[in-house]
Amino acid sequence: MAEERDLVAPEAVGRLEAMAARRLEGEPVARILGDKEFWGLSFGLNRATLVPRPETEMLVEAGLLALASRANPTLSDLGTGTGAIPIALLSERADLSAVAVDLSAEALEMAAQNAARHGVAARLRLLHGSWFEPVADLKFDLITANPPYIETAALAGLMVDVRDHDPALALDGGVDGLDPYRVIVPLAPRHLRPGGVLLVEIGTGQGADVAALFREAGFSAVTVSVDLNGHERVVSGYGA
Repeated sequence: MAEERDLVAPEAVGRLEAMAARRLEGEPVARILGDKEFWGLSFGLNRATLVPRPETEMLVEAGLLALASRANPTLSDLGTGTGAIPIALLSERADLSAVAVDLSAEALEMAAQNAARHGVAARLRLLHGSWFEPVADLKFDLITANPPYIETAALAGLMVDVRDHDPALALDGGVDGLDPYRVIVPLAPRHLRPGGVLLVEIGTGQGADVAALFREAGFSAVTVSVDLNGHERVVSGYGA
């Protein structure tokens, strides 16, 4: 065993042991490595960003369908974090331009790095602020959001890798987990071009409540889609 260890530089052994210790304490592998794959692309992470999750790729798939018949479309992504959603969409549509918003300046810094990494920075405008506040009177063909949707009281019971390592700002959706939707959905119609689409990710069991908010805001063809595990995951609707 000693001979085998001699083949590896001591500093490399030390790094591996430190990484193993972090993993044993519940830190996700993606955070230890500082990188996570999403939509076949690699995204850097920092303490202000969620780790992109495979189920969120549903927003990208639905977004591509929503934009299929539109030339030179525009996108707004709210609460962008790493920028995974808009960057994935930009990588698929060379004629797409996007605006991404986040309340965390540190998250926006990471989104900027990821956009540069994937060669889409020239088509992605990053704005600091809360939901629609920074976009003024801009209108878009598609609006996407993966907002915080965990009930405040449920945060303490989350798995260690989420509870202790994902930013609370990106998890806490208020008493019933729906606070962000109560802001985003009613304001979205004034920021959509005619026939534009709003797509939001939701938590399990939130489909009916979020769909009701869509209908109250005047959206048509409101749909709740389920992921591969059969969980409600995306609510979509068309603006006027």
